[in-house]
Amino acid sequence: MYTPPLARLIEQLQRLPGVGPKTAQRLALHILKRPEVEIQALANALVEAKKKVGLCQVCFHFSAEPICEICRNQNRDQETICVVADARDVIALEKTREYRGKYHVLGGVISPMDGIGPEQLYIQALVKRVAQNQIKEVILAISPTVEGETTTLYIGQLLKPFTKVTRIAFGLPMGGDLEYADEVTLARALEGRRELE
Repeated sequence: MYTPPLARLIEQLQRLPGVGPKTAQRLALHILKRPEVEIQALANALVEAKKKVGLCQVCFHFSAEPICEICRNQNRDQETICVVADARDVIALEKTREYRGKYHVLGGVISPMDGIGPEQLYIQALVKRVAQNQIKEVILAISPTVEGETTTLYIGQLLKPFTKVTRIAFGLPMGGDLEYADEVTLARALEGRRELE
């Protein structure tokens, strides 16, 4: 159906998360219509990002430097660490502009079915970081899946001897209707309630 170079491009684009066959086809056809200089710039950006972006030695967030910008920022709260499963979670929390502390990226969640145990994650680095620094609070911001709950409970038990451990509240999204929410979400919404200011 497609000439081989176009078929290979579509196939490679389909490997990206959330890109199905039709989206891959649209992207490939769009790319072919762009000037070669733009395509070369895209290719160069992909290669450069892969070569230069690694993990921060402190929090394991993406960084082109040994220590990321957030960890180097002395204006951030040095006594609070927000623990997340993935770098995408850091980006989501930063977009809120509410949290001003440091982060720790686990690199996933405990999932025995997928062969991921605590030793495959950056959990021991977190425990060491908390034990060696004056951390007043660790906020666990891990999604409330079965694996996320397992990870949250495991980390909570490890860190309780060193500091205060909290978790973010879960509940209803803005604009959501109570009648469509599942029981667990409603229960979490009730548990996470707070007094009106």
